[in-house]
This record gives sequence, structure tokens and C-alpha cells, in this order.
Amino acid sequence: MKTTIRKTETEEELKAAVARVAVPSKMTAAVLYGSEDLRVEMIDVPSLAADEVLLRVRLALTDGTDLKVWKRGYHARMIQPPAVFGHELVGDIVAVGKRVDPRWRLGMRVVAANSAPCLRCYHCRRGQENLCDDLLFNNGAYAEYMRIPGRIAMENMLGVPHSVDDQSAALAEPLACVLRGIHEMEVRTGDIVAVIGCGPIGLKFIRMLSRRGARVIALARRAAPLDVAKRLGAVATINVNEVKDIVAAVRALTDDQRGPDSVVEAAGNPATWRMALAIVRRGGVVNFFSGLPSGTRLEIEPAAIHYSEIRLISTFHHTPRFFREALEAIRRGDISAHDFVTEEIRLADLPQAFERMKSRSGEIKLAVRP
Repeated sequence: MKTTIRKTETEEELKAAVARVAVPSKMTAAVLYGSEDLRVEMIDVPSLAADEVLLRVRLALTDGTDLKVWKRGYHARMIQPPAVFGHELVGDIVAVGKRVDPRWRLGMRVVAANSAPCLRCYHCRRGQENLCDDLLFNNGAYAEYMRIPGRIAMENMLGVPHSVDDQSAALAEPLACVLRGIHEMEVRTGDIVAVIGCGPIGLKFIRMLSRRGARVIALARRAAPLDVAKRLGAVATINVNEVKDIVAAVRALTDDQRGPDSVVEAAGNPATWRMALAIVRRGGVVNFFSGLPSGTRLEIEPAAIHYSEIRLISTFHHTPRFFREALEAIRRGDISAHDFVTEEIRLADLPQAFERMKSRSGEIKLAVRP
């Protein structure tokens, strides 16, 4: 697998334009070739354009999105195989192009988001950078080195405070998505919020909602993640496999059995989408945070939504504002990898780790050390 060099600059110009510490020509990386086909192999270390940065990956985290992409073998917008995989990381700057902002210096520890907006299109001008017409995505965290495109280095890469450990720093990207979701829901202190699904994203919602004064009801199919949900601040938990009437069980935990003020759907299947609509109170908000596969159809009753004034939102991705807020929340100690990272593994063990995660063996997030 070859690293692409931009046609506008010759290889000699690229080499002359880069300031770097000692970097080898080859690296170990996890390359996605297709559905459940992940191979750890030696490939070229990426070359840099004049506005790009090269990171030595200190640590990368597994993610629910990566698991879905691994199962599917691709992501229409984010990754087309064969390609180096992974997007949650913390790393050290080991090379910079000649046009890189001088604030980025060799040896700095940074986190880089997996995307950056253009800041010029219609959606960017309206503050909807997550819907940018030219949203630039980047993958490659499961490797010894990772290239950061110029736009991400400029807009969505941040220095990591000394007080923040590597594992916690790498949580910034998914946490940014969660914080934006909470912002769009307009949750108030004292609100009751039901979170359906206690995977990594659902647990982050539970932690951050509880930190903001919401009373969280957590719903999941297994006892272990519900125990974690309690530890992260949930005031009540419901194992949906042990309850005959889930709607009644949730409503029984709310004043006058009216239902929660907001519902976060973080499980990602049609049944839980319908569940979210059934349990929210009149005038409440449902955030369909987890996406469903393209082509999925869902039957709903429009009258129940209209006459109850239920507000439906579906928060996608993050923006530079919330990426910065996420790292600041981590710095404050609002959230820590201690509650999410269940194991640290070698890069060579990653293919087997995804096999384990597919069967839900109790992992929340794994830390990968290249």
C-alpha cells in the first residue's frame, strides 16, 4: 500500500519542505481491506505536503464507529478500503511542513479530530460545520505514524495539557459528538433523561448529562454496562431483557408517570428508535443519536408526534467548537478514560480484538499502543 504524493509538488520539494526528527521510512499499521478483513502490515510512512503534520501515535482508542466500519468493510464518507484504519488518537509531532502554523512545534503532544470543515460553504457560514459540503475526514490512527491534513492541523488539532493522560486525551473526538448532542437537546438542570444503550457513546452521555444536573435513566440489555452506568451517575437503570413493559417501567420512574423530558437513542436499531418515541413525555425531545444503515425503514405514527409536540433531532458528528469544549471537559476532570478504557493492547492484537468486540465480551474501549 503506497502513500499518495500530491501532484502539485515533487518528492524532492516535499522532502525539502519538511522539518522532522528521525522518522523511519516504513511503519506498522492496521489496514482495512474489506468486511472484517483487517491486516497488520508494514507500509510506507506518509509523506507530507507543506501544510501537513506527521504524528507519532502514542495511543489510539477503539470506537463503536470503527467496529461498525470493520463489520461493513467501508464507510461511504469516511473510509474506502484498502486504507489505514482508526480515528481516535493522541500523538507527538515529529514532522511539519514549511507552511504549517508556527504554533505547532516538534515534540508537542496533540490530539487531532478526524475531520475539519471548509468554513466557506453555506452550512459552515450558518454554524453547521458538521454538515460542511466539503467536510474533510481523516483515518489512520491504528499505526505508528499518522498524517494530519493541513485543514485539520489548522482548525481541529489541539495541544494536550500536561495534566491530561494519553488515554483521556484520546476521548476528545467522541466526547465532542456527545457534547454537541447535549447542546442540541437543550437539557435543563433537573430534567429526566433516558439513555437507551450503554455502549461507549451512551455511557459518555450518562456521565456528561449527570455532571450537568440531569437525572439519567439508563437502559441496556446486559447487567455489566448498567453497573458502569450507575457508577457514571445514572440515578436508575433498567435491564430491558428483564422487563415486560419497558415503557411503563421508564414512566414509573418519572413524576406523574409522564415520561422523561428527553431521550437519547444510542443503541442503533429500529426497535430502540421506536422505544425512544414511546417513552418520551409530551413536549419532550428525542435525539436519534445513533444512525441506522442506509435503506432502513421505520413506521411511526405522525399524530402521536404532532399532537404531543415531540421534537425529533438527530445529532451528527462534531464541530471545532465542541472539539475544544471536549478537551476542556477532560482537563477539568469531568470525564476520564479510567471509566471507559477496559484494556490496553498491542497493535498486532487489534484484528483479534475486533473479533472479541463483535461478540460483546465486556469491552467498552480498548487502548492500542503502536
